[in-house]
Amino acid sequence: MPTDNLIERLGSEVRAVPRGLAARRLILGAGAGVVVAAVLMPLWIGVRPDLAQAVGTAAFWIKLAYTLGIAAATFWLLERLARPGARTLNQVIVGLAPPVAVLVLAAAELAGAEAAERPHLIMGASSHLCPWRIVALALPVLIGALWALRGLAPTRPTLTGAVAGLCAGGAGAFVYAFHCDERAMPFLALWYSGGIVISGVIGAVAGRRLLRW
Repeated sequence: MPTDNLIERLGSEVRAVPRGLAARRLILGAGAGVVVAAVLMPLWIGVRPDLAQAVGTAAFWIKLAYTLGIAAATFWLLERLARPGARTLNQVIVGLAPPVAVLVLAAAELAGAEAAERPHLIMGASSHLCPWRIVALALPVLIGALWALRGLAPTRPTLTGAVAGLCAGGAGAFVYAFHCDERAMPFLALWYSGGIVISGVIGAVAGRRLLRW
């Protein structure tokens, strides 16, 4: 078949991708993972017993805002990365806002604390468990996101996998916040962020292998 005819035939078979397909597929995959994490958490480690009192504190809502902000911003970036050629600068800038805000709050809390109090503000009582529990709760979300991405068209598999991991880490940390009774901003900035970053590393490794064309 002549080259011109082949190109014309291939072009005639191209179908328009439905608008919003990437977002809908990612919502389906990652959303299913969030449901699994939300069911798993109370069965595994339990909801904090003082939740009714915690909702009246600023620390509780800051944790939710931080983790949900990370999950939402990275989901927005992930939706862009799932499509070839999409610009991502605005999404990256928005994604930096939650960690920068928490770092400022953590620095202010440390600066205003007595020297003897600072180790506890940083380590809390659960630093040895917090990041790993976040990673465990993030895994169902990451699996769902990777499933969704394999049906889309990411052109940067390692980066896309890393962002999927960060999104899953944010979602896992959001779910974990309903168990965790730590209040200090330095703890949030270090150990919650640590769990989210570890999830991102896992996502990068998985994306490199699973999202290649």
